[in-house]
Amino acid sequence: MTAVGRVTVIGLGPAGADLLPLAAAAAIERLDVRHLRTARHPAVDAVGRAVAFDDLYDAATAIEDVYPAMVEALVASAAEHGEVLYAVPGSPVVAETSVELLVADPRVEVELVPAMSFLDLAWVRLGIDPVALGVRVVDGHRFAVEAAGARGPLLVAQVDSRLVAGDVKLAVGEVVDGLPATVGGDLEVVVLERLGLPDESIRTLPWYELDRFEPDHLTTVWIPELAAPVAGAVARFAELVATLRAECPWDRDQTHASLRRHLIEEAYEVLDAIDGVDPDTGVGYEHLEEELGDLLFQVLFHTTLATEAGQFTLADVATTVHDKLRDRHPHVFGDVAAGTPEQVAADWEQAKKAEKARDSVFDGIPPALPALLLATKVAKKAATLDVDGAPSAPDLDGALDRWRADPDGEALGSVLLAVVDRARRAGVDPETELRAAAEAWRVESRRAELGG
Repeated sequence: MTAVGRVTVIGLGPAGADLLPLAAAAAIERLDVRHLRTARHPAVDAVGRAVAFDDLYDAATAIEDVYPAMVEALVASAAEHGEVLYAVPGSPVVAETSVELLVADPRVEVELVPAMSFLDLAWVRLGIDPVALGVRVVDGHRFAVEAAGARGPLLVAQVDSRLVAGDVKLAVGEVVDGLPATVGGDLEVVVLERLGLPDESIRTLPWYELDRFEPDHLTTVWIPELAAPVAGAVARFAELVATLRAECPWDRDQTHASLRRHLIEEAYEVLDAIDGVDPDTGVGYEHLEEELGDLLFQVLFHTTLATEAGQFTLADVATTVHDKLRDRHPHVFGDVAAGTPEQVAADWEQAKKAEKARDSVFDGIPPALPALLLATKVAKKAATLDVDGAPSAPDLDGALDRWRADPDGEALGSVLLAVVDRARRAGVDPETELRAAAEAWRVESRRAELGG
């Protein structure tokens, strides 16, 4: 494609006109048609007469719509005038999405005039070498996604509102007084505001006050250490599911009810992948990873539907299960002693009973469970009881004798129940063993059927 015009992009530097590069000033002098990404910058007076794109920010419903609109306006202006000027805050190659899109557009030729960015002043004010420390620079608007697994040090740019500051804080986790330093309770951050201007401000705040001040468009936050990693991969996944829900006709049409069979299918595929794992050789883990991802997609899908309905979010789901597991492990997080797995199981059932205000540990067992799984659950819960008069499981030998004498359905049920309890006491999962035996039978029978 032949370019229709040329755009010269200059950086205005991080502060006033005194930091404007000579090359940028020369470009301003040479070109009469000028555009500004925003008029909210202390050096805009040096540009003179120019068209600012602030109205695009005001009209857009999402920030992602603004930058493509800027590119379209610049391409049209370059086509009309041959060459135009585009001035952006700081450096044209640092945190400038509109410039990235413009450079990638084949309809125009683009010249970049380098300039000092806010980063240069930030390193000077902080007195650090970013290369030596391995600093990561992330956008505050996309902190949860871009800070994937980061532990710091981090420089968070474009923290331009209390909402963004709050999102940064929440992406790491709810931080309140009293939490350990590894989570953020004693962590301090440095807030850098209006660097290079007469009212420049650099102050240190405790982490929990990160969203308790009023930032502006010239605010950056320095996080020297972050021990709690940001779940960026999960955040990106949740963002993808929300996008599919909004833009894919199939995903948009789904409900909790329509997804039931997919959840069951994915759960069974995980079980199949587990059967294929060999811990000694590592064979099968790649397949298990894939199937667990498919199952996680179902969890996120249901969560997204609930979020749309205003009921709960992924954070609520994670918080609920976190708190539940913590409460049900007093032998780990409290002062309760539990020396054996059997005692842990018994304590778990009693805690669950109290937590859900149930009369019995057997309440809440789904009656529609497959019979083998239902029997296994009943056997496990019965084993946790320590009450007089609780019935014991059928004796296997006695049940077999009764079935031989009178092979009716009730007698067979007692035999199967006795086998399930015998497996429980032996620490064997009857579902797994029956499945393995049935599969072996299937393989041998198929081989005989095919003459081999």
